[in-house]
Amino acid sequence: MLAVVLCVGTSAALAILPSTEQETQSALDHPGDAVRGKLVFEHRCTGCHAMDANREGPQLRTVYGRKAGSVARFEYSASLLRSGLTWTPETLDQWLADPDAMVPGNNMSFATPKAEDRRDLIAYLQQAAGNR
Repeated sequence: MLAVVLCVGTSAALAILPSTEQETQSALDHPGDAVRGKLVFEHRCTGCHAMDANREGPQLRTVYGRKAGSVARFEYSASLLRSGLTWTPETLDQWLADPDAMVPGNNMSFATPKAEDRRDLIAYLQQAAGNR
């Protein structure tokens, strides 16, 4: 098996190994751990995203329940703008598992293959938005 190393931020790197079928199951099968989700966010997402500011990716504090492509002053791909998605636990799970399969032609090139990581990250995003 090959490992792909993706750099996150300026100092952290994560090794992503091919996931098993069990790891890619729906993240919504069990309740998430928002505390662990914050750690997942800090390690996997902060290279491109911040909670309260647009960076390479849009701010994420209010992602839960938001229409895709709707953050002011952020330039989205045409495909995401046309997607008609609203970010719910289900759509976030699908998006995080494989953004390219969900919305071909989008600008996000990073996936979260492990269901546990997605589940906890979604719980953290819900909590950050006050929806928990």
